[in-house]
Amino acid sequence: MPPRRGAKPEPESPPRPCDAPGCEAHGEFRAPKSRTSLNEYRWFCLPHVREYNSSWDYYKGMGPNEIEANLRHDTAWQRPTWPLGRLGGTRRLSPEFLRDPLGLLYATPLHAKRTKQAERPQAPPELRAALDVLGLEWPLDQPTLRARYHELAKQLHPDANGGDRGAEDRLKDVNRAYSLLRQRAGAARPEATPAEADAAR
Repeated sequence: MPPRRGAKPEPESPPRPCDAPGCEAHGEFRAPKSRTSLNEYRWFCLPHVREYNSSWDYYKGMGPNEIEANLRHDTAWQRPTWPLGRLGGTRRLSPEFLRDPLGLLYATPLHAKRTKQAERPQAPPELRAALDVLGLEWPLDQPTLRARYHELAKQLHPDANGGDRGAEDRLKDVNRAYSLLRQRAGAARPEATPAEADAAR
C-alpha cells in the first residue's frame, strides 16, 4: 500500500529525483506503480507521495464481481483454500500413528469417561424408549426407578399443572414406561440372580 501520512523516508533509498513531472526534489518515498505491480515502485517527494496517496484506489476499474473475488482472496491471506476435510480428511489414520505404548492417554479424564461408557451394559432395545421417557440409564434398579417415577408423577399430576393436557399425556407415557421397566428392571440386569429377578417382579 502507499505510505501513510507522516511516513518517514526509506532509510537506505539512494538519491533519486521525484517521479512527479517537473519536480526537482528528491524521491524519498516509494509507492506501488499499480495494483498489478505492487512490488514495483515509483518514488516521490513528500508532497507528491501524499497527493499520490489521496488519489490511490486499489479497486478502480474493477467490476462488482472482481471486487468480491478480490476481497474473498484477501480474507485467506491470498492463499488457496479448500472445503474442510477435502485434503486428507477422509484418510484413515494408521494404527501405528495412534499407538500409545506408554499408556499416557489412559490417565486422561476423557479416556476414563469413554472407557466407562464402553464398559456399561447396553439396555435391551425394547426398553430404550421407556428409559428415555423417564430420563434413566441402564442398568437400572428398582429403588432408582421408583424414585424417578414418583418425581415425574408429582411434576406432571393434573392438580400441579392446572389440567394441562400436555402434562396429562406426558404422565400417561411415564406410567406406561414405568410399568414396562418395573417388570424388567431386575430381571434384565446381567448381574441379577434368579432370586433377585423373581423378587423384582
